[in-house]
Amino acid sequence: MTSIARQIVLASLNPGKLKEFKALFAPLGIDVISQQDLQIPAAPEPHPTFIENALAKARQASALSGLPSLADDSGICVDALQGAPGIHSARFAGPHANDDQNNHHLLDLLKNESNRQAKYVCALVYIQHPSDPEPIIATGTWHGEIIDTPKGIHGFGYDPYFHLVEHQQTVAELDPQLKNTISHRALAMQELLQKLHYE
Repeated sequence: MTSIARQIVLASLNPGKLKEFKALFAPLGIDVISQQDLQIPAAPEPHPTFIENALAKARQASALSGLPSLADDSGICVDALQGAPGIHSARFAGPHANDDQNNHHLLDLLKNESNRQAKYVCALVYIQHPSDPEPIIATGTWHGEIIDTPKGIHGFGYDPYFHLVEHQQTVAELDPQLKNTISHRALAMQELLQKLHYE
C-alpha cells in the first residue's frame, strides 16, 4: 500500500491547475506546493501521450525538489480533429499562445464541421521519489461538445467553449466547487486516491 505524503510538489506552472489541485487536496490535509515557488523550470514534454509527459514532469519536479511529486498532463481531444489538440492543447495556436488564441484556432478548424464532440482528458502521475519504479497513474475523461460562443467566467483554457450537455452549461459556467467534483481532473484524482489507499 502506498500512502500519499503530507507535502507534495505539483509539476505544473499553470496557476489554474494549482488552484484546482490545492482545492482538491485541502480536505485531505495535504499541502500542494507549486514547482514555480521552488524555481523549478518547466520540463520538456516530447512524448506523444498524456501519461508519458506527466511522468516526465513528475520525475523532474521530484528530482529538483527532493519531494514526492504529482504531475498532471491534460488537454482537450476533439473527435473531428482526430483527437487534436490533445497533448498540444496549451500551445495549439503556437508555442507562446494564450487561451484566446488557442480557442480561436480551434474554432477556425471546426467552422465547417458538424461533429463537435470532444472530451477533456487528464493523466495524473504520483511518485514518491525521482526513480520510483512504481508510479501511481490515474486518468479521467470528461465528455462534452464545442460551441462557437463562449459562456461563463470561471475556469481557464477551453472551458468557456466546452459545453456539458447533461448540465446545459459550459464548464466556465459551472460553480467551481461543482467542477472540482465532476471534472476530468477530479475523476482522475478520485482514481488516484483510490489507488494510493488500496493498491
